[in-house]
Amino acid sequence: MEPLYEGKAKRLWATDDPGVLRMEFKNDATAFNGEKKAQFEEKGRLNNAISNRIYALLEKEGIRTHFVREIDETNVEVRKVEIIMVEVIVRNLAAGSFCKRTGVEEGRAFSAPVIEFSIKSDELGDPLVNDDYIRELRLATPEELQHLRTAALKVNDLLSDFFSRCGLRLVDFKLEFGRLKDEPGTIVLADEISPDGCRLWDLETGEKMDKDRFRRDLGGVMEAYREVLARVERATGG
Repeated sequence: MEPLYEGKAKRLWATDDPGVLRMEFKNDATAFNGEKKAQFEEKGRLNNAISNRIYALLEKEGIRTHFVREIDETNVEVRKVEIIMVEVIVRNLAAGSFCKRTGVEEGRAFSAPVIEFSIKSDELGDPLVNDDYIRELRLATPEELQHLRTAALKVNDLLSDFFSRCGLRLVDFKLEFGRLKDEPGTIVLADEISPDGCRLWDLETGEKMDKDRFRRDLGGVMEAYREVLARVERATGG
């Protein structure tokens, strides 16, 4: 059976339930819009475990997600959604592309979270867009966009506190959302939350514990992911 969709880090498969898909986490790692590629034996397992625990935490706090249940170490069932083709980036400190665009030194804390929107398109290089672009490209309605912004800020508050209890600083992260097929007008958090899409720095040492270790050839990529999972498990009770 062929997957319904295959991205850089995950595959989606049909199930017996038309409203539910199986999402498989791959061991592939990519950076710079796919220009840099590698495989890490444990990556799928680690990201699946981290993301599932975080999504369960968010569900308890009233954030609706596509998460249904964990199947095994690399597979999870998720509700079928129509992905909104707008990625939401939340930044608490200056890092990554923000520094490249502005010349601001890495690590500068912002007075309030910075929200960015980008078009979800590898072909276009995920370009940054504003509310007007999103409206005119009909990617989301103004009401939907306000929901994305509000939900992203709430997720930021919850995860900043959670990761702080894990001894980690949430520097920035990316979110994706989708419209539920069987509940018109309902938007839920989709995709994943893991070190692939979050910048996480150790609170004491400042050590990078995320995909920047792969982007910057720092080594110890899976060692960092394993440590993040261990801390997440301790904070969530296993």
